[in-house]
Amino acid sequence: MQVSTKFTIAIHVLAATEFFGNEEKVTSKLLASSIGSNPVIIRNIMSDLQKAGLIETKRGPGGISITRPLDQITFYDVYEAVEKNKDQLFNFHENPNPACPVGRNIHAALDDKLDDIQREFEEDLKKHNVAEVVHDLHQEVNAEKQA
Repeated sequence: MQVSTKFTIAIHVLAATEFFGNEEKVTSKLLASSIGSNPVIIRNIMSDLQKAGLIETKRGPGGISITRPLDQITFYDVYEAVEKNKDQLFNFHENPNPACPVGRNIHAALDDKLDDIQREFEEDLKKHNVAEVVHDLHQEVNAEKQA
């Protein structure tokens, strides 16, 4: 597993939905414009977010809405929603040489360490939430206005 761009796009979707939601209808077209991506890709990510219960989408005048406060949506929630290949953070090379003392023992020497790193990574994702991103976005936008 590697963290794909789906993760940051999903954070962008949530942040933009919150940022624009009070002023205009948030659609996949608006989000695709903000993200700089194809609306089909955005709709696929929105589908993952909806299946995870993080957003609701309503056709017609409804648009997109977030289902719970942003400080209750962790980066881990988003990661779980959109990343499909998250079994292992590190991909191990497939054919270490069993005739070599290093090749024969590399898994035993490294696997536990890599598992620990992945657990720590996932725990770190739980320490951050989308509200932090939106807060920082507002600060950046306000700084631009004052410049």
